[in-house]
Amino acid sequence: MENKHVIVIGGGLAGSEAAYQIAKRGIPVTLYEMRPQVMTPAHKGGELAEIVCSNSLGSLDIDTSGGLLKSELQRLGSFLLEKAVDARVPAGHALAVDRKKFSQSVTEGLSKMENLKVVREEIKKIPQEASVILASGPLTSGDLAIDVMRLTERKNLFFYDATAPIVEASSIDRSVVFSASRYDRGEGDDYLNAPFTKEEYLRFYNALIRAERVPLNEAEDPTFFEECLPIEEIASRGERTLAFGPLKPVGLIDPRTGERPFAVVQLRQDDLLAENYQLVGFQTRLTWSAQKEIFRLIPGLENASFTRFGVMHRNTFVNAPLVLERTFQTKKRNSLFIVGQLSGLEGYTEAIASGLLAGLMAVRALLGQPLAVPPPTTALGSLAWAISRADFRRFQPVKFSFGLLDPLEQRVKEKRERRKALAERATQDLETWIQRYSIL
Repeated sequence: MENKHVIVIGGGLAGSEAAYQIAKRGIPVTLYEMRPQVMTPAHKGGELAEIVCSNSLGSLDIDTSGGLLKSELQRLGSFLLEKAVDARVPAGHALAVDRKKFSQSVTEGLSKMENLKVVREEIKKIPQEASVILASGPLTSGDLAIDVMRLTERKNLFFYDATAPIVEASSIDRSVVFSASRYDRGEGDDYLNAPFTKEEYLRFYNALIRAERVPLNEAEDPTFFEECLPIEEIASRGERTLAFGPLKPVGLIDPRTGERPFAVVQLRQDDLLAENYQLVGFQTRLTWSAQKEIFRLIPGLENASFTRFGVMHRNTFVNAPLVLERTFQTKKRNSLFIVGQLSGLEGYTEAIASGLLAGLMAVRALLGQPLAVPPPTTALGSLAWAISRADFRRFQPVKFSFGLLDPLEQRVKEKRERRKALAERATQDLETWIQRYSIL
């Protein structure tokens, strides 16, 4: 294998998973990560697989979209999913992680692998001499982004993404904020809950929609990804939108009153020591001073100390249906793969999935083995098929849902039973694919 080598550009979730899968199979791989020498607007440090937005990777229940995708990744030996489970913090049925422990564990694990070399250096042009997996992420640096545009022969698309603020646990008023999970799921107290009366909610809402926002520097109109809307953008759609959306109080009872609150802000543990909590669903582009003022109107957070304010940044991605094959290879150059958010996928687990599949495909290409992604009846396969056959005229980032799977041969009306049947079929079809192509 002296002449076989893969270059991975970007040490985020997708790049780290791809590098692991390649090195694990005995193929030399060089993983380039520009941090900490060159930082991005969103990242804070130089560890690999740093999580910058929510610390939750979504549900683990197999009859949910996130759970099915994780189940498939687990079956295929995902390195990052294993590390995420090791760094898990309480979050009901969801897989949430201690960010610092997770990224440190990934960094340490990859640095010890044979056949894998981590280089801290900015790559400004796509290398031509080797098989390359481009996983530079939604904040791809300027020179490299220009090279990607040359390759794709058209401008990259973009949308705006935002992160939620984090507060110190010691600054939360626990005489007001109570521990509970909706309908007592998980351990029953995995979240903190800040309850609103109707009057408190309306005061918060009116202040929120009038608060100062960070101006966008782009000439074109802003495009937001619907699954990660800023809290103030949701609020602008109507007075009750928050109460029926991220602040819905269903499944929760305020122990002070014995009744369901009018609205609730949930806070999710952000580290193993429970020293910090993230405001769930509070992605925002409010100015920092506005965040401090407005979010302290939340009951129990009047004296909140913020360890991180929410920020907004531009996410870049290619028009995947025009650029990529189902294998994540580019149509113009089959030795170049594009994965992660840059490929047009949205979500942590989706990024890991694309890195895993591209790593497998890169190895098979170098070994002269047939390339075949899982069938579209599986979560992994449906993502690969979705980005390659979507309508290029209105392409937006793809996140896995049961709606991406090929329909069942026999219709099942009840939603939960239908998802269960889809998950069972996906599990069987993934196993058939694994055996047919000797994947493991």
